[in-house]
Amino acid sequence: MTRPAVVVLDYGSGNLRSAQRALERVGAQVSVTADRAAAEAADGLVVPGVGAFAACMAGLRRVSGPEIIGRRLAGGRPVLGICVGMQVLFDRGVEHGVTTEGCAEWPGVVERLHAPVLPHMGWNTVTAPEATTLFSGVAEQRFYFVHSYATRRWQLRAETPSAAPLVTWAEHGEPFVAAVENGALCATQFHPEKSGEAGAVLLANWLGTLN
Repeated sequence: MTRPAVVVLDYGSGNLRSAQRALERVGAQVSVTADRAAAEAADGLVVPGVGAFAACMAGLRRVSGPEIIGRRLAGGRPVLGICVGMQVLFDRGVEHGVTTEGCAEWPGVVERLHAPVLPHMGWNTVTAPEATTLFSGVAEQRFYFVHSYATRRWQLRAETPSAAPLVTWAEHGEPFVAAVENGALCATQFHPEKSGEAGAVLLANWLGTLN
């Protein structure tokens, strides 16, 4: 069986090698690169991200990340965002009073969570929809989070219920979006590559959606 070819987009963010290793363990052939042609041609593209929203967007723009993501999605080619790599898919992020434009694949704002303890660091449960593919077999498991910011309101409305994105929620002080499955575009606020067996199953489920 041919292993799916996955590119982990290298735009100066951290966690690249751990994402690479986790994907390789579940059967992917993985390259870590900023090469646009490779990123657009791969079976799947993973956009990781740690740190500040503004810094991640600056790094993405340097390697034409928003254009790569947009071009892949226009052709129905899968993209998976992880942590800040999920956050940058929304319209904008607000940190310390500064607003930064995101990739605008989804409407919404990434804001600081209202919680007594930040960052939200450690294992937490999620509430996934019944039709989920990503969480098949692991919907009741815990996943590893490290963040202080998140999308607190889901704003995209589909024309028909069958076309509605599948939104998974978690709670830390208040509910926030923990994952989204929206056709070719998926994302997790948590780190599947740090989430043990549950994260491995989720990544394998994503690989199973690649054409």
